[in-house]
This record gives sequence, structure tokens and C-alpha cells, in this order.
Amino acid sequence: MIYRLSKLLSAFPEVLAAESTRHGGVSPAPYESLNLGLHTNDAPQHVRENRRRFFAALGISEDTISGGHQVHGDQVFVATAPGLQEGYDAFITQKKGLFVTVGIADCTPVLIYDTGQQAVAAVHAGWKGTALGIVRKTLEAMHTKFGTQAADCYAWVGTCIDECSYEVGVEVARHFDAAFKTQLEGSEKFTLDLKAANKALLLQWGIPESQIEVSPYSTVLNPEDYFSHRREHGLTGRMMAVIGIREPEK
Repeated sequence: MIYRLSKLLSAFPEVLAAESTRHGGVSPAPYESLNLGLHTNDAPQHVRENRRRFFAALGISEDTISGGHQVHGDQVFVATAPGLQEGYDAFITQKKGLFVTVGIADCTPVLIYDTGQQAVAAVHAGWKGTALGIVRKTLEAMHTKFGTQAADCYAWVGTCIDECSYEVGVEVARHFDAAFKTQLEGSEKFTLDLKAANKALLLQWGIPESQIEVSPYSTVLNPEDYFSHRREHGLTGRMMAVIGIREPEK
């Protein structure tokens, strides 16, 4: 299984919304096997072949992709053409046949489809991006640029590190409300729930809960299917989340 699809967004045949697994590639350990990360120390020819295989499995090609190297910030890029950008953690587009992507290995991917204005977003939300409200800022950018309304949006909070595996210190935990963190007994450490925190941002913006899907999988607890930067101490591959509206068949 080279990728998983969003069940919620699969209800819209015009939309492709998927996240890769670690299966089906050519990279050796510790990047075994479908490492899609251009900024890892894997052999570049392996990554290129892995990306070709992933996009081919989805029925698209790399020359329809907009994405880049995430920096754990809150900047949103409005994509109008394929290409790689630096300095952005969210990508939005209204252009059919253009697919926006984010790389992941523990951080939370959030994919959004606006059915009203026919626009999409791919968001990379680590703890910093989540604390900065990148999901909210992405939706605000879609509203400003495309006229996006909350009632028209459907969102998938994808696979990331799970709460029980994500231990953080006070310096990180202080950025989050009590609902999204649990202090470990007898310790100054906390566990952090990025899925819940990002779902809350979607709800706060007004997206109905019935229009939000949350992945049941974990990058840490499901090592057979996913890379995890934390579990593998930084020496690991990268997955990708991708969303776009297919061009109508001629």
C-alpha cells in the first residue's frame, strides 16, 4: 500500500486527497523504502524514483506539483503553477490540475477542500505551526483570496505523532490550552495532542464537525507503515500529503 486516501474527501470524485506510506519505494534503511524527502541524506536518485512511483500511483506527475521544504512557520503560499517554494508551511490553490503538497514525518498534515469555491489547501502543522494557528491562517487566506466559507469546507487531519508518544517540556506545553496537553505524574513533562489541537482550529473557524475527518493512525505506533522523526531519532524518510482538484476529462 503506497498511499492512503481520505475517506471523507473521497466522496468527491473530482478531488485527490492522499498521504503516502513508507511502502513501495527503492530506498534502503534507514529510509526504507518510499522516502519522498528531497532534503534528507538519502541518495537523490532514490528519492526521485520514489517520488515518480508515488505520483504515478496517484495518476498524476511531478510537473503538476506545488510544494516545498517546510520551516515550521505560519506562511501561506498561493500556488498558481507547479514548483518548489522555500519558507512556507501551507499551500493553497484554486487551479484545477495543480496539486499542493506538504512533507511529514511526525507533524500534522491537514488537507482542506472548499466545495463552494473549488479550492484546496495542504497544511504542515508541527507544534510551532499549530501554536501559531497555521490552520486558521490558511483558512483566512482562502477566504481572502478565493471567498472560502466555513460551511463549504471539508478537512482531513492526517497521520502524525500520537498524544501518548509526543512528550514535550514546559517551554512547548505553555503554548497550548489545557485541553490539548496532559502533565505526566510527578514530572514537568507533558504529552501533546496535535490532532485535537488542529481539529479545534478547524471547528473554531466554523467548519462543522461532520465535515472533519481525523486519521486513526500514528507515525510512532504504526512503524510498519509510517516514518517517524522522533522514533527514529531524525534519521528517517519523509511522507507526503497531497490534495488537488483533477481537471475534467476532455
